[in-house]
Amino acid sequence: MDRVKITYFTDALCVWAYVSQVRMDELKANFEDAAELDSRYFHVFGDVANKIETAWRERGGLAAYRSHVREIVERFGHVEFHENTWNIDVPKSSMPAHLFLCAIRCAESSGRFAPDAGNRAAWAVREAFFRHGRNVSRAKVLLEIAESIGLPVADIEDAIGTGAAHAALGGDLEIARAQSITASPTLLFNEGRQRLTGNVGYRIIEANIRELLERAPGQLSWC
Repeated sequence: MDRVKITYFTDALCVWAYVSQVRMDELKANFEDAAELDSRYFHVFGDVANKIETAWRERGGLAAYRSHVREIVERFGHVEFHENTWNIDVPKSSMPAHLFLCAIRCAESSGRFAPDAGNRAAWAVREAFFRHGRNVSRAKVLLEIAESIGLPVADIEDAIGTGAAHAALGGDLEIARAQSITASPTLLFNEGRQRLTGNVGYRIIEANIRELLERAPGQLSWC
């Protein structure tokens, strides 16, 4: 296999995707010519209020969830957590951020944005929420993020206004449904036959990539 294709599913509000970004950066640095990372979005936090009510009602609600997330972030030395995050002006949904990121992907694929614009924007959205405590379900905030990393707002608004971004996000959700993706982050390898879900260490990700790169043609994967 000349190049490993990895489909990477995340939710923009997922703390595990936030702390795992450093692993994705390491992966791209170490396998620049051997691995292709295809970022996709699906909604763990499509309805934040319902998510917290359903999963955390018996455990202390939003305040308890916020403490849980803060403890995860503080366990890692490379990311930060803002006092307003999951506390003040809480996002209603991750879907606006996903639509925004799909709009950037459309502009990137058409050549209007430079390669890797989507990855830069995804990290900027996560930092805006977790590190700076901003409500990334607000359109105004998302467009300010675009401006802060030098992306023309008009192209993003065009992709959303024409429905191109909605079609791209719809495609992501369809792939997630077909592959039974239920957790963020999830990495799919080998045309969906291998997957890694949740807080997976870099060496485990690396081992899966190397196994796919090094196996003999036609040989079944042992991962």
